[in-house]
Amino acid sequence: MTVARTPEVLAHQFDDLEQQHDAANLGMWAFLATEILFFGGMFLGYAVYRSLYPEAFTQASNHMDILLGMINTVVLIASSLTVVLAVHAAQQDRRRALVGLLTLTILLGLVFLGIKSTEYLHKFNENLVPGVDFAYTGQNARHAALFFSFYFAMTGMHALHMIIGIAIFAWLIVAARRGRYTAIYNTPVEIAGLYWHFVDIIWIFLFPLFYLLGRHL
Repeated sequence: MTVARTPEVLAHQFDDLEQQHDAANLGMWAFLATEILFFGGMFLGYAVYRSLYPEAFTQASNHMDILLGMINTVVLIASSLTVVLAVHAAQQDRRRALVGLLTLTILLGLVFLGIKSTEYLHKFNENLVPGVDFAYTGQNARHAALFFSFYFAMTGMHALHMIIGIAIFAWLIVAARRGRYTAIYNTPVEIAGLYWHFVDIIWIFLFPLFYLLGRHL
């Protein structure tokens, strides 16, 4: 039955599934390289302004909720584990396990986004969103606004990438329930897993830059 499904998943431009897998894998790594350049620009901008205004960035960092940040870090690490297990389940042709693990990954992603939304709401209520209503009570308010501008821009883009990842996993669940992925063909699950791991790694860098910067004070 698995063999009968194989021709249906092989695109016409490839000779076999191995070639198709290698092409998809290379394409994803190329895409992730462009994503590194994209986020790298923001990381570079953050590094430049942090070096120019270290005191203001350190003081502004103390306004971050480290507990929520740590919880989100644990949630994302857990989601990376469920993705690894999902890929393994797909490779072993365990459809129910694959669907369950992808669903769990989506739930963890939604938990992360829910906590991040709570943080954004807190910053809005505290008037720490850069703009006309920005009301920073500490020193160097103008420079602190730069810190929060980077915070919302970088974590916002990260959250957008998570939303895209969740949508991809939802599509994979629909396909998995139809029996599309087997031990022979599971490339989309593996490729989606690479994307999700990249998103998780970005957060591993964001967390200390924004949440731990001023914790030695």
